[in-house]
Amino acid sequence: MKNISFLKSKNWFRYIIILVAGLFLGWLFFHTPNNSQVKQEVKSVKKQWWTCSMHPQIRLDHSGKCPICGMDLVPVKEDGSGDSTATDPNSISLSDEAVALANIQTTYVGMKRPYKNLRLFGKVQPDERLQQSQAAYVGGRIERLFVNAAGDRVSKGQPLAVIYSPELYTAEQELVEALKFKEPEQRLYLVSAAKEKLRLWNLTSGQIATILRTKKASPLVVLKANTSGTVMAKLVNQGDYVSQGAVLFQVANLSQVWIGFQAYEEDLPFLKKGQTIAFTSQAIPGRTFYGRISFIDPVVNATTRTANVRVVMSNSGGLFKPEMFVTGNVSAVLNQYKNKIVVPQSAVLWTGQRSVVYLKVQGTKEPAFVMREVELGPSLSSAYVILSGLKEGDEIVTNGAFAIDASAQLAGKKSMINQ
Repeated sequence: MKNISFLKSKNWFRYIIILVAGLFLGWLFFHTPNNSQVKQEVKSVKKQWWTCSMHPQIRLDHSGKCPICGMDLVPVKEDGSGDSTATDPNSISLSDEAVALANIQTTYVGMKRPYKNLRLFGKVQPDERLQQSQAAYVGGRIERLFVNAAGDRVSKGQPLAVIYSPELYTAEQELVEALKFKEPEQRLYLVSAAKEKLRLWNLTSGQIATILRTKKASPLVVLKANTSGTVMAKLVNQGDYVSQGAVLFQVANLSQVWIGFQAYEEDLPFLKKGQTIAFTSQAIPGRTFYGRISFIDPVVNATTRTANVRVVMSNSGGLFKPEMFVTGNVSAVLNQYKNKIVVPQSAVLWTGQRSVVYLKVQGTKEPAFVMREVELGPSLSSAYVILSGLKEGDEIVTNGAFAIDASAQLAGKKSMINQ
């Protein structure tokens, strides 16, 4: 009896072991792990990529050296927190901490009436229409100078110099001899011819009348100023010999002057005749002057790449002096771009061939940004006119765009360099 009961108890023990083994195998084959464990296992086997900070297009599955520049490769960092709402594969997500550290700022763009402020540099010049050359009408020697330095003021008819001229003496002597002819017709003809010759040498009627009255010739002639103004250049000294027609003095009337500004060729489309220029000079502190453009040079200087822009100013008080430096400012309204978007210059990344901005992606849990290529119009003082690529209401990055672009490059996404 004892043997039979022992055998029965041994069979029950075997059944229990088989049941436990069956339950364990069932749990092992039919148990489904939870989602967090799956994600953790997938993440643990996800391949690590390596890139070069100077050449983001390099992506290798192992560390080492960049095959282009030889720098150490760095691991590719996943952007942000993997925000699933940023559907654009080229968008770059950043954490709130990264945005704060990079001082990233955004603004909504809109249409504005663009103004372009031009800064021009120039100097005061004599009005060329009021300049005259004082020339010697006869050849000879400068016996005396009444004007001794540039800057002296002269009046019309004022004596400038005395010239000793043997040629003039001969011509005057011809007039004196013509008066001695007894035959009236012949005397009248010779006297008229001699007087005309003296007039061509710029002798005045009074000087000729003196010769007729005294019947004496003189080798000395007085050169008188033919205009009032300031002597800009003195080209002779006392005792010099000069030929007929030689310039002795340059005289300019400074009651009216030119303000000549130099404008670069890219600024010329925004300048026009009649436009107002405000200008100042360090020689006249505390005052601002206004003038209107009267002339724009149609030819650009091949060396300086500038064109002359002229403003005519009254100078009756002698305030403006030739060669005085001035600084001008012009505010040009760009009416042809009045329906275009204007963005700050800090928002635009320019590669030389193309220009890009970064837009903030809307509706994401964490800040996300995507690159947008734009076409630039004229540059303003601190902004650009956008011809295409943006629409009114877009939110763009105005500060910190370089930091976002660097993150996109390291992530191997579309950026200023990686197209």
